[in-house]
Amino acid sequence: MKKVVVLNRISIDGFFAGPNGEMDWFVRDPEVDKAVHEPVETGTILLGRLTYQLFESFWPHVAKDPNAPKELLATAKELDQLTKVVFSTTLQETTWQNSQLIKEDVAGEVRRLKQGNGPAMMIFGSGTIIQQLADQGLIDEYLLIVTPVILGVGKPLFKDVAKSNLELIDSRGFASQNVLLHYRARV
Repeated sequence: MKKVVVLNRISIDGFFAGPNGEMDWFVRDPEVDKAVHEPVETGTILLGRLTYQLFESFWPHVAKDPNAPKELLATAKELDQLTKVVFSTTLQETTWQNSQLIKEDVAGEVRRLKQGNGPAMMIFGSGTIIQQLADQGLIDEYLLIVTPVILGVGKPLFKDVAKSNLELIDSRGFASQNVLLHYRARV
């Protein structure tokens, strides 16, 4: 079966975004960006509407900018090529190449997508998608970049999610003071 892997930045107090969706508190680090690519080969990304619209408004433009920093350009080109599955009941269409829109039954669609072999499916951001899939036991691994900040308020990554036991696969600290935690869901 294909794996579903979450990749998210979180504050020390467990928020993946500020109360209004702001992400200006991230401590950017090219070494962390490089490290998150090492453990998982990705073929598909799963996105909710808000994350899709944020990504779609930024990454395709970076991919076409010859003056973009090489790390951003590499990420943009990779994202362009990946299959993007967008879950939304309100979005009418997707315009970013290799994107498909799914309007209902997030868990059922992910169960279907997991069938067979192949590269993992990665979820970026998309807290409500993570919460739905975690509750259904459909997430296999978590790559969490813990950023050295306490937000106090924001959007919790695991709001209203049932208890789930995880196994630590790896942890790495970086000069930026970010910490990368890699967990596997226990069955």
